[in-house]
Amino acid sequence: MRAAIVKEFGPILSHEVGDLPEPRPRAGEVLVIIKATAVNFVDSLVITGKYQFLPQLPFAPGKLPAGIVAALGDGVTGLKVGDRVLSLAEQGGYAQKVAVDAKQCFKLPDAMSFGEAASMALVYDTSWFGLRERARIKDGDSVLVLGSTGGVGFASVQLAKAMGARVLAGVSNAAKAPAVLAAGADDFIDLSQPNLRDSLREQVFAKNGGKGVDIVIDPIGGDAFDAALRALAWRGRLVVIGFASGRIPEVKANYLLVKNIEVTGLQVSDYRKRMPAMMADCMHEIFALYEAGKLKPAPFQSVPLDAFATSLQDIVDRRAKGRVVLEPNP
Repeated sequence: MRAAIVKEFGPILSHEVGDLPEPRPRAGEVLVIIKATAVNFVDSLVITGKYQFLPQLPFAPGKLPAGIVAALGDGVTGLKVGDRVLSLAEQGGYAQKVAVDAKQCFKLPDAMSFGEAASMALVYDTSWFGLRERARIKDGDSVLVLGSTGGVGFASVQLAKAMGARVLAGVSNAAKAPAVLAAGADDFIDLSQPNLRDSLREQVFAKNGGKGVDIVIDPIGGDAFDAALRALAWRGRLVVIGFASGRIPEVKANYLLVKNIEVTGLQVSDYRKRMPAMMADCMHEIFALYEAGKLKPAPFQSVPLDAFATSLQDIVDRRAKGRVVLEPNP
């Protein structure tokens, strides 16, 4: 079968499409014909050997592909050939087929396309765990989402709103505000204002009834993290999801004590391995909110499998506009 092949860890553009043996489902697994797989920044860390969990060489990268069940391994129940599914495969998505644990496959809503499923994968489940599990969101909370025009940020805006929160969307400049307001944000915070350390908090207080926010979702890090920490309310929770700014910030523990606030981290792949039942709850709620019309994924660009390396490099270099989805079997 055709697949992107990582023979040795190295630069993104050094990897090419070639042929790998067709996978066969073992007991408890299903074979999925892949129709769509999102190109994610994390894939760049995997194929360059910088990710914390590295597959055995050679392999096809690509997480959480969507497709059609083509064959069942022994003992599989609850799925049948022809079912449309999103799989939680940790690798193998940049290929035409993948064998994956049947318990890690979820039937798609009838109205959800493969491209939508792939584009929502990884960003919406990351956002769900950040809000539901790490931040313990409740109805009426106020949430500041940093990097709100990015994948996780955009998903967090929609999910937080659907979960009953008041949402402030952090944007790199005011010109990006209409997109996040259309996605459901109640207001926006302009991260390009001078003296971000003070201006972020001033904006939050001005737009949140004179008080700090209960939750911050942060995929950015750097100066935005430092400033957002000061904008938390008493008992506020900041969830660290990534460091898109390039700088990993540090926290003084005495500040957490004095303000009675929390900083917590999120590595979503751990939940797929350690807490599959909670991951199932996550997927079921996301699909239910989609069917209820409360989640609408951002537009995405579809590209052929052969474009995987250039597409991934574009994401790393921030040239890509929005989500990019590979179609191994168009």
